[in-house]
Amino acid sequence: MRNYFQKFIISNDAIVFWGDTVKVMSTLQPESVDVIFADPPYFLSNGGISVKSGKVVSVDKGDWDKIGSYEEMHNFNFAWIRLCKKILKEDGTIWISGTHHNIYSIGTILKELGFHILNQIIWVKTDPPPNISKRMFTFSYETIIWAKKNKSAPHTFHYELMKKINKGKQMTDVWHIPHVPMEEKTFGYHPTQKPLQLLERILIASSNKHSLILDPFCGSGTTGVAALKYGRKFIGIDNNLDYVKISFRRINHLFQE
Repeated sequence: MRNYFQKFIISNDAIVFWGDTVKVMSTLQPESVDVIFADPPYFLSNGGISVKSGKVVSVDKGDWDKIGSYEEMHNFNFAWIRLCKKILKEDGTIWISGTHHNIYSIGTILKELGFHILNQIIWVKTDPPPNISKRMFTFSYETIIWAKKNKSAPHTFHYELMKKINKGKQMTDVWHIPHVPMEEKTFGYHPTQKPLQLLERILIASSNKHSLILDPFCGSGTTGVAALKYGRKFIGIDNNLDYVKISFRRINHLFQE
């Protein structure tokens, strides 16, 4: 019987854990992390269907994306977000992505735990799948909440750099970014992979060189790739060994280029 987690050391600046997120996070040093990006389960695997590459497909992602009740989901979210607050430095910030399936639970918990919400980013997907039911509008965006641990502590935000990226104009909280291109799926498939461009913008905006970045649901390792690419340090956690292996291969490839 294996330990409740296993550590994969990629370099001095990158570690990925295979194990239960809450259990692994419980072992991390308090007030040690600068920025957290979390893409938790949205819990939308309920037998529904969607369209992908012109074909009707199931929206079920796996058992990790299923939950028994709203109360169970809320308790799960509370457990890991509470640990995020413990692990973040006093001036640290957290980004959490979601849809209507989970984002209201997350927003409520952030308020309950004393986080100060800075922005609600709307990530508009420029290539959303069609809504085949024809009974509602097509879903074309996800929400990303950006919050700080301590309202009175100064947080990192590279305003001028974001303005430069946005062609000299203030960057708004609506981001038009395409979904994941095929070249980012070279090392394996993950059903909810985020585009590298999205994570690059988040980390460039809210962290500095040598900052420690944590992703408690790291999936295919996009956060780790963005972190290492821009000179940050990275800790990732996932309870699926296949996804941990994808993360390992993607991040390790950076050191071979």
